[in-house]
Amino acid sequence: MVEINFRSQYGIIPALDLESVDAIRRVVEETCEVEGVVGYKLGIVGALRLGLANAVQSIREITDLPILYDHQKAGLDIPDMAKKFCAICQEAGVDALVLFPLAGPTAVEEFVVHTQSQGLCPIVGGDFPMPEYKFSGGGYVTDDGPIRILEQAVKLGVNHFIVPSTNLNGIRRVSEILSASDRKTALFMTGIGTMGGRINEAFAAAPGSSCYAIVGRAVYASDNPKEAAKILGSEALSFGLLKK
Repeated sequence: MVEINFRSQYGIIPALDLESVDAIRRVVEETCEVEGVVGYKLGIVGALRLGLANAVQSIREITDLPILYDHQKAGLDIPDMAKKFCAICQEAGVDALVLFPLAGPTAVEEFVVHTQSQGLCPIVGGDFPMPEYKFSGGGYVTDDGPIRILEQAVKLGVNHFIVPSTNLNGIRRVSEILSASDRKTALFMTGIGTMGGRINEAFAAAPGSSCYAIVGRAVYASDNPKEAAKILGSEALSFGLLKK
């Protein structure tokens, strides 16, 4: 199983949902040396505007911290697309892929297996930090769908998962499933900051996993991304110290 060795057990991952090379480089330059920053999540906005390989290269010129690519949302496609998609991402130089394989069990298997075969780390999810996403909130996704995806991914050997920080009960449920696997696991938590998620509360709901907060506008839209990253990074690292 392909894993990512982050420089700390807890931390933050700034999301680079930005459209220009200069904007991406500014955030990376100001935050890559900040304690608690362990990597970056590159999204579809920068990839479409710049090309995935060019966006990755612009980050690599500044730092060697891991790059997670979130295609918003990869895996929601026919299984035959998995091999092509994963190969292109590997060529571009990313370290991990965020996968939302909502298209069914075969999609889960194909996207996970091909991500691994390309030497990339699969980070699997299925839940969003939005009330109307699931059926019970007026949406179209069954309430148990994300958990079923996670359970299959665990069977395939996946150890990295992405979950909404705003659903503490959901995090606890995921944590319970992962603790039964008796493996070293990591949770990546979305919705921190502007969407209402709190680092300490979200991390505390997953006592058996390494935890990383994905932070977007709270950092990249700040007048001082470095200072914003310091505050959030310190909060994440402090949680680890409190546990010791």
